[in-house]
Parts: sequence; structure tokens; C-alpha cells
Amino acid sequence: MGAPLLRHPGDLVNPSARPSVLFVCVHNAGRSQMAAGFLNHLAGDRIDVLSAGSMPGDAINPVAVEAMAEVGIDIAGEQPKKLTDSAVEASDVVITMGCGDECPYFPGKRYEDWVLEDPAGQGIDAVRPIRDEIRGRVEELIASLA
Repeated sequence: MGAPLLRHPGDLVNPSARPSVLFVCVHNAGRSQMAAGFLNHLAGDRIDVLSAGSMPGDAINPVAVEAMAEVGIDIAGEQPKKLTDSAVEASDVVITMGCGDECPYFPGKRYEDWVLEDPAGQGIDAVRPIRDEIRGRVEELIASLA
């Protein structure tokens, strides 16, 4: 039996299954990786988590790794991934972070655009507030999916 059709934008693809969230930023090396790390940590196996980038970088931003390690979350083993149409299609919620028109759009998905400063090239003191803002937004996202 296939997934039910969406009646309203934002309805889950399959309400009986775990919701899935895709975090997208340009390089998939900072913001989207931190958001995915928080969602995995805070929601456990209640939500499927994906992240990708419209132009993925070569490696995760080491300052983002350090900032997340400070709060007990290890994202050091993650790798930037290329954004694909199939990743968007498989997700109930797509959170974009500065990728603009690079992100594919599929009708019936719940989209949110989180305006966050890019941690690329910034020191740890500048990345901590970005990390903390992401955590707050992820906590709100979890509450909205509960």
C-alpha cells in the first residue's frame, strides 16, 4: 500500500510512519549538519533526519564540529551530501538555510526557511550563538511534529 496523498501542504507523507525532516544549506558543512545533529540527539528514533547541500563542501566545518562537541553532540563523522530530488521527495518537512533557488520545490511538502548566519569562516565565539539558535528552532520543530 502506497503512501497516502497529501490533502494540505505540510501534511505528513505517511502519518502512521515516523516523520522525516531534510535540512538543506549550501555546503551541508555547518548549519544543516548542526541542525541534523540536534534533531538526531533530541528526537532519537522518533524522526528520520536527512541533511544535504546544494553545492556540498569537501568536509564538515571544523568549528561547527567543535561547537557541537561542546554540547555533547558528535558530528565529526558526517560528510557533506549533495541535495537530490529523491531526498526532497522522501521528506515530510524541508528546512532550508540560505540555499535560495538552488533548492528543488515539490508541492505538498512543508517548507520552512530558517534565516541563520553562515558559520563558514567564523571562529567559535561567532558560531556558538548560531548553534544555540539552531537548537531552539529544532526544539520548536520537534514540538510541531509531536
